[in-house]
Amino acid sequence: MTVSSDFPNITNRRIATNGIELNIAEQGEGPLVLMCHGFPESWYSWRHQFQMLADAGYHAVAPDMRGYGDSDKPADISAYNQVEVVNDIIGLIPALGYETAIVFGHDWGGPTAWSCALNHPDKVTAVGVLSVPFSPRSPVPPLDAMKAFFKDQFFYQLYFQEPGVAEAELEANVRSSLRKFYHMASAQMEVGLLEPKPADADLLSDLPDPEKMGAWLSDADLDFYVSEFTRSTFRGPLNYYRNHNLTWQLTEGAPTQIHQPSMFVAGDKDGVIVMAAQALQDMPNNLTDLRINELIPDVGHWTQQEAPDDVNRYMQSFLHGLTSKD
Repeated sequence: MTVSSDFPNITNRRIATNGIELNIAEQGEGPLVLMCHGFPESWYSWRHQFQMLADAGYHAVAPDMRGYGDSDKPADISAYNQVEVVNDIIGLIPALGYETAIVFGHDWGGPTAWSCALNHPDKVTAVGVLSVPFSPRSPVPPLDAMKAFFKDQFFYQLYFQEPGVAEAELEANVRSSLRKFYHMASAQMEVGLLEPKPADADLLSDLPDPEKMGAWLSDADLDFYVSEFTRSTFRGPLNYYRNHNLTWQLTEGAPTQIHQPSMFVAGDKDGVIVMAAQALQDMPNNLTDLRINELIPDVGHWTQQEAPDDVNRYMQSFLHGLTSKD
């Protein structure tokens, strides 16, 4: 069962939504705050935010997204498109007895949170995202754009496309795979040491395996993630990447601006910020009520884990502003 003895006030249960069941972790009472995690993580990536939210008078809920942990894992690859994932999160709102929610997201949970606000303004009163800037629907299919841009170079999202290939590599040694991947995207990684590699390369063999992770990820934290992915596998999580073009097809005509109060925070050493530089620059034009837009110095991709105090401070300020201004 996906629980942690290090956080005894966080409880877990399964909730029916959108035709499946999701495992949720929760703490506190009050207005609903939903937190969506990314790859390769779990509800546990938000572990440092639960107590803060509960103390502030909110019902903090972080699901294992579909395909992860103790949540259902549909067999069909297409079941992991973002329309379905968004419907999972929106469905949690009435399932938990609420009419509306505030939604936060990180990594893959970022596009999910943005899309919840974009497409369900009657259900999502405010939105906050870590790491992945908002951008409207691409004018071209995303996978096509990636293939054209990277051509003969390795790019992890293209490597993830063939079912079974990345699964086999990641699952050969789950502990080593997670350690390498987490380290690679953290602020501790010297990205300048990585050389470009050909399209037929693998993901992990040239990545350093740190003897010890940064202080942001303890041995107990790593043990938790290793246990989760050893049990649940990487197939569902990787399927998110295999639905870029299907999501694009299903979202034709989607709105291009978010009008609810919004917040964006990322680490200034997050590789996503480099890849999404144009989206970051354009974001104030696409979010009409952007109240917080900050980069945290010397922090990598795992924002709320690498800089929990900073993230909590920004979240608290954002939430306080909702109650004091609206």
